[in-house]
Amino acid sequence: MTSSDLIPLLNENTSIKVSSTLEKATGKKNLIDNNPETCWTSQQGLPQFIQLGFKDRVIPKRLSLTFQGGFVGTRCVLLIPTENSDKKDWQVLTTVYPEDVNRRQSFDLISTQIQIPDKGISALKLSFEESSDFFGRITVYDLNLEGTTPA
Repeated sequence: MTSSDLIPLLNENTSIKVSSTLEKATGKKNLIDNNPETCWTSQQGLPQFIQLGFKDRVIPKRLSLTFQGGFVGTRCVLLIPTENSDKKDWQVLTTVYPEDVNRRQSFDLISTQIQIPDKGISALKLSFEESSDFFGRITVYDLNLEGTTPA
């Protein structure tokens, strides 16, 4: 599979939950609005998270994030739901380590813990366990997820 085979997985049907929001102007809707002038900023304290829910099952392959330097989630654990319970239990898919920079960073999602089921996943949670900000705040200007849909 090449990069050209990947499709965007985030759209108006994607539900987004976040752990906290600093103020209304920096809310979760800014994560996927494709506007470089808007952002989501968390309140202080760790961990912070972004949880994505998909209308149809997906197979994520690449995550891209644009942080504000100084407010970067420097260790981000990606979690997927377990399929064996009616409540959301999460299991680790992989961990990525963004740099403390103001540019877009992309990570190929190579599973280090468990495999994504062939039928895909219904949700993905990004848990920011560490931050470059002393107070644990995270600021994300842009969030993209690319991948495929199950066959």
